[in-house]
Amino acid sequence: MNQYVTGAVIRELREKHRMTQLQLAEKLGVSDKTVSKWETGKGYPDITLLEPIARTFRISVTELISGNPILNANVSANMLRSKFYVCPVCGNVIHSMGEAAIHCHGILLTPLEAELTDERHMIFIERSEDEYYVRIDHSMTREHYISFAAAVSSDDIQMVKLYPEWNAEVRFRIRGVRRIYFFCNRDGLFYIDPVKGIDDKKSGYDDTQERMELEQAAKALFG
Repeated sequence: MNQYVTGAVIRELREKHRMTQLQLAEKLGVSDKTVSKWETGKGYPDITLLEPIARTFRISVTELISGNPILNANVSANMLRSKFYVCPVCGNVIHSMGEAAIHCHGILLTPLEAELTDERHMIFIERSEDEYYVRIDHSMTREHYISFAAAVSSDDIQMVKLYPEWNAEVRFRIRGVRRIYFFCNRDGLFYIDPVKGIDDKKSGYDDTQERMELEQAAKALFG
């Protein structure tokens, strides 16, 4: 095990819950001197105590060991608070409806911070009946590519995995979509809210000149 709960973490959690060493000791069935030893770095809690300690502080064992308790206000499980995690080793993509303590390949992953699309990560959205056709102006080589795209509403998420040498394009059901995300393996996570004037037409674009003009307008807007 590369990580183990430290005395500093136990003390921080105990004080946060306004507990004395004696009160914590009584809940765990140990002496207050034992708790004191943990907090001063003169000892470690036995592995059999990790679950009771985590339960006492109302966190998971993973959070206890990582030293990063998650304060998740997402009690309503709103998809608009979605978090995305990507493993830098294997590229594994993990989604949660809030922050979580997630490990992959022994690495504690942090939630990606989404940035608004920029001139190097242009996205174009077209509406076709009940779908959004989403095209990302981006290379799709083995070294530099879009890994996934997702469309999020308040109660639903649609996620599509993309691969090198594929086209960077996807289709999402329009139903309630409020935000679209996509992940560049080099530059990170980007987002855009469907743009009025590009995505509000009731049919696809058949006029090439009209599409070009709209894309130019979008480039100016995103720039």
